[in-house]
Amino acid sequence: MLDYIRLALKEDVGDGDHTSLACIPEEAKGKAVLVAKEAGVLAGLEVARMVYEEVDSRIVFTPLLEDGQEIQVGDRIFIVEGPSRSILTAERLSLNYIQRMSGIATHTRRLVKMIGESKTTLLDTRKTTPNNRVFEKMAVRIGGGSNHRFGLFDMILIKDNHIDFAGGIKEALDAVHSYLEAKGKQLPIEIEVRSFEELEQVLQHGGVDRIMLDNFPVDKIREALRRIDGRYETEASGGINMDNLAEYASTNVDFISVGALTHHVNALDLSLKAM
Repeated sequence: MLDYIRLALKEDVGDGDHTSLACIPEEAKGKAVLVAKEAGVLAGLEVARMVYEEVDSRIVFTPLLEDGQEIQVGDRIFIVEGPSRSILTAERLSLNYIQRMSGIATHTRRLVKMIGESKTTLLDTRKTTPNNRVFEKMAVRIGGGSNHRFGLFDMILIKDNHIDFAGGIKEALDAVHSYLEAKGKQLPIEIEVRSFEELEQVLQHGGVDRIMLDNFPVDKIREALRRIDGRYETEASGGINMDNLAEYASTNVDFISVGALTHHVNALDLSLKAM
């Protein structure tokens, strides 16, 4: 995480925070508190702490709450104390992380509650902000969701374009198994199907760990689960939102993946105030 934070500081600070350098005496000390202006789920305290410490190790960061807590308007989240210039230099980046992460955690918690007692697990996707995936996926976990693959390297996920470019489901699966054997790799294999016809081809072929049912309506999810009959993990994806999530979860499909957890989220409103 620290490497990403350093890159973000390089982007934001450049050759110096010239406003703070110009306005604030070098020896000035200050203290500030982060206050919630909106209710939600807190996420990103550790990341915010890392930002302040990277900017200036003399800053004392004191958390008042914990990640995963549900916060209300007016709650005090953390206090920072130290060189005033450094507190101001770190302010925006720390807020960018904690506000966005809290927004993701808040939305994730909302959807997890909608799933209720179903055995279904809520997953994120790779639809993340470039160079912020580690933080955004962390926020999903804090909100009570789970992570799908982190990147292209830790799982085989054969999607529609792979199937089409490979020439079909059998061809794609055969090629994947040959590749993994040749490379000496052991990776879980998931394949996306768009119809019952494709599902039957996968069931006849085998050699997968999970089947993704893409854009299947709820009644077809139930029929697909009947046909799969527990032989493979199952995942529902596509067109699933707050309006229909509970209905999809009622099927007890193993996983539901929702890209909107990370790519369509409003940052939580938090504000750093001098004390």
